[in-house]
Amino acid sequence: MSRLGKLPVEIPSGVSANIASGELTVKGPKGELAFAYPALVNLTEEDGSVVVRPADESARARAMWGTARAQIANMVKGVKDGFEANLELVGVGYRAQMQGKDLKLALGLSHDVVYEPRQGITISTPKPTEIKIEGADRQVVGQTAAEIRQFRPPEPYKGKGIRRAGEYVRRKEGKKK
Repeated sequence: MSRLGKLPVEIPSGVSANIASGELTVKGPKGELAFAYPALVNLTEEDGSVVVRPADESARARAMWGTARAQIANMVKGVKDGFEANLELVGVGYRAQMQGKDLKLALGLSHDVVYEPRQGITISTPKPTEIKIEGADRQVVGQTAAEIRQFRPPEPYKGKGIRRAGEYVRRKEGKKK
């Protein structure tokens, strides 16, 4: 029994949800998101909230119950408030700057890396060593942060690289004489 799945997803004012033919569409001030929910769950709109129920009592349907509810809750939060991910660049000469809508990264390579963001994602650089990623879709914001981090992940000896804000990098001891 999914404890999370039992909770209805409240639709706040300024946000509208539309359930039609296997797809939920949520519109809000930050954008519009669509979710093709699985046939193993049923969605209904009751008293200004979306209620998710399993279609049957199979283990797969019960597993998708909580997953679909969490997905819908993230969509509602995303179109109302949005999501953000912050990255830090650690290392001498490592810096980021905006080049139009693209992100230009100097990471100690022989060339600068230019990253073109996906649609619906806004990237900004408040400082040369900070990157701020914003968007309505939580999965796309996290995926974008992961792709940027992949250009130069933090290394364990000096801790240089791109890391999430607040990420702990386990350091190793260097070689001894």
